[in-house]
Amino acid sequence: MVDPQLYAHHHAHWYPTAAYLYILWLDALALAWEYLRRHPDYRLDWQRRHRRARAVPPAEQPAAPRWGLRLLENPDLDARDAHPAWLPGSHSVVQLYPDADPPADAMAFDLWRIPGHKHLQHDGKGLALIARSPGYWQRYALAPGLEHGMAVVHACRGHSDGIAIQPSGGPASDAPSAAWPRPPPAALLELHTLQALDATLAGASLHQIAEGLFGVDAAAGWYSDGGLRSKVRRLVRRGEALMRGGYRHLAQLPPLEKGRFEGDAKRP
Repeated sequence: MVDPQLYAHHHAHWYPTAAYLYILWLDALALAWEYLRRHPDYRLDWQRRHRRARAVPPAEQPAAPRWGLRLLENPDLDARDAHPAWLPGSHSVVQLYPDADPPADAMAFDLWRIPGHKHLQHDGKGLALIARSPGYWQRYALAPGLEHGMAVVHACRGHSDGIAIQPSGGPASDAPSAAWPRPPPAALLELHTLQALDATLAGASLHQIAEGLFGVDAAAGWYSDGGLRSKVRRLVRRGEALMRGGYRHLAQLPPLEKGRFEGDAKRP
């Protein structure tokens, strides 16, 4: 049985959909974090690590790799404030290296000309940079020795279709665009899935979840509307599957061995 205290922070207000609107503009890695941070065993690992923080150096976190992380991150922080250090694998992370033999028109690395709100951190392996604008995320892994003004080359895992490479950017601009971009249709599915998952972990019934997600009027015919009941059940099942390992697909990490989470779920 899940301890409700593990979810006190972000399950206290699962009912208002407005609290989940930020989900509409997350990228895949940020979504992966939203599902992972709700896993009861992850939250227990964080609590254990937090209690032992004085005795265990921050870099020594043997529990982190099983979750696909280099370092454990506070699960009470949502994707707007958390900066989880994922193990390598995501195609969305652009690797930047000093250009050893640059041409005359080589692109120079200029941190301050990359648009968006920037966060620079050491992820336990090297420097990682995230630049975030409304509806747009840029993620970079900075090679050792890369400095401001150096000629730079980039590398991406897999294909780089749809990834904008802007290590030097155009004119510097941290101001958000005048209008937020329209979120893709799939984003609403993630919003409803996370809201349904929170409600389930908080002990809500399927009927209550339907009222919270779709409104009291829409849920008035709950017992006669088989379509609505099926929709809510699918959302709950999808949320639980993503929380219990499916998030690794979003982070482009290899799946866990079969049965790994089933055993973990019974852990005291």
